[in-house]
Amino acid sequence: MKRIVLSVALALASASAFAFHCPKDMKQIDAALAKKPALSMEQMSEVKKYRAEGETLHKAGKHQESVDALAKAMKILNIQ
Repeated sequence: MKRIVLSVALALASASAFAFHCPKDMKQIDAALAKKPALSMEQMSEVKKYRAEGETLHKAGKHQESVDALAKAMKILNIQ
């Protein structure tokens, strides 16, 4: 029984950690875009698509998927 409770607690803790990670990533992407990076039109389109997708997923409570989408945008922008 203790293992089940511990497992549930850890799952909830990791989900909330991702929830707080998403806004931080979105702010980093927005800051990088504000600097007008030298990207092709295709790259800029992809960044904006992944940024919007990440925000939508975050608002839907799908934080791992949000983090994954935002990571794709961050990779294009070379954000560490």
